[in-house]
Amino acid sequence: MQRVCEPELMDAAAQAAAYAAADFSAGDRAVGERVLALLAEAPAQVPPSLIDLGCGPGNISFVLAEHLPATRVLGVDGAEAMLQIARLRLAEAPQRWPGLGFARALLTPAGLQPAPAGRFGAVVSNSLLHHLHGPQVLWTAVRQLAAPGALVFVRDLRRPASPEAVLALRDRYLSDAPPVLQHDYVASLHAAFTAVEVQQQLQAAGLADQLQVAERDDRYLEVWGRLAG
Repeated sequence: MQRVCEPELMDAAAQAAAYAAADFSAGDRAVGERVLALLAEAPAQVPPSLIDLGCGPGNISFVLAEHLPATRVLGVDGAEAMLQIARLRLAEAPQRWPGLGFARALLTPAGLQPAPAGRFGAVVSNSLLHHLHGPQVLWTAVRQLAAPGALVFVRDLRRPASPEAVLALRDRYLSDAPPVLQHDYVASLHAAFTAVEVQQQLQAAGLADQLQVAERDDRYLEVWGRLAG
């Protein structure tokens, strides 16, 4: 099945509200636990700073900030509608996540713009890659933002083999979801990359010797590793 791009930003208010209201807690916890487990493999390198690229309404940023209270966590997204939801939640109990903040920025061929101050001990991204029309902007940003020895963790959907397989996944996982989420899920699966394609992206970015790619269950892929010190 050929890839079909979808819009890069999810900036419609109704779309952002639907995602914020949906229960993605199980998946968010799974991503948070995976990142924490990878960090625990090198406890002496627990990062003083972590950036969550494509944070949306901040679900995973909040999870990581809660478990890493000594770490500065920055959630970044290009969609202001998503960030407004994250900021409102943070404003309700800022003392619960003292190191957490959110900023609007865009992935460009030159990297993340505007660029945040400093480099990060961990670069995390969930469900961003499939939105990108030109995926190399993500790997350029990883090189730009990651400090020497930084953990990199990227999780995303992977593209099924056929339209029929896309619909089967929709029916398996989102049969009771609102129509806007079902529509976006189908579009995202069509826009996702295969593990082979991601491996080719890493080779083009000069990261293939530092980051691994693997398929997970029936719909995801992961990229992880530490950049050279």
